[in-house]
Order: sequence, then C-alpha cells, then structure tokens
Amino acid sequence: MLVCPECAHEWTAGADAETEDKAPEIRDANGNILQDGDTVTVIKDLKVKGSSAVVKVGTKVKNIRLVDSDHDIDCKIPGVGAMGLKSEFVKKI
Repeated sequence: MLVCPECAHEWTAGADAETEDKAPEIRDANGNILQDGDTVTVIKDLKVKGSSAVVKVGTKVKNIRLVDSDHDIDCKIPGVGAMGLKSEFVKKI
C-alpha cells in the first residue's frame, strides 16, 4: 500500500498499471463491442484488393479474431478466403 503524505489517501502500487494494460475496445458500425469468436455481417460491398472478387452486403462472417492493426478483424470469408476487415464495415449479429 502507498499513502499520500498530504491527504492520507491509500492505494496499491499496481493499481495504475492495471488500467494502462487494457486493450482498446473495438466496436462495430452500430457501436456494439466486438470480441474474439463473434459472428458479424458485412454492411457494405467491399472490393478485394488485387482481385476481381467482391464481398457482398449481408455476407456472414463467423468466428472473427480481433487484432491490433489498421484492419481490426482477421477472418475467413466464404468464397473469398482469409482477409482483414475494418470494424466500421461490419455489424454484430
């Protein structure tokens, strides 16, 4: 326990470190918090870079994995394969 000499406030030494280690919350287009393993739906037609394939609106993506990158979600999309998505283009089911 640490004690402030001026006001006698007591706190544990690791209390500040716990709040800094938390990962930022990743939210979908509607503001719902996403977690690993969630199922989401694509809300906008997305062109696949380097290919003529398109991920259509309403495509259901199961078992997503959240990553710390510019594309927040790693997943496998049926008919397209493994790719990264931005959370702003999906909504949680």
